[in-house]
Amino acid sequence: MKKTHIIILIFIAIAIAVLISFMGDLTTYDTVASAQEKEGKYVHLIAKLDKTSPVEYDAVKNPNYLRFTAIDTLGNKTTVVYHNSKPTDFEKSERLVLKGSMKNGQFECKEVLMKCPSKYKDDVNANKKNLSAN
Repeated sequence: MKKTHIIILIFIAIAIAVLISFMGDLTTYDTVASAQEKEGKYVHLIAKLDKTSPVEYDAVKNPNYLRFTAIDTLGNKTTVVYHNSKPTDFEKSERLVLKGSMKNGQFECKEVLMKCPSKYKDDVNANKKNLSAN
């Protein structure tokens, strides 16, 4: 075999190894039911805060413990435990993207992303008023 063929084969093998390593990091958006089926696997859960259930957070006692109930788009509920401080305006968020895994019947969250479109509604209305005034 020529040296160029060997180099190309090595390059292809490295490329395949890199692609396989990235496939392990890929996640999809899941519901509570599908996350429960994948217990222990890292998933992204799209949900909203259940405002009828209490949010357990005590900044003095343990500032790195937040427990709440989340409802997915299908209406399924799960208890979420987040070992970090409570995000600012957490109760005002309209949607949450929870990154973590299901363990022992509850969602162990590693990261919380909040979707707050209401923050931008006032800006849009103010822009409309400014445009109509001009």
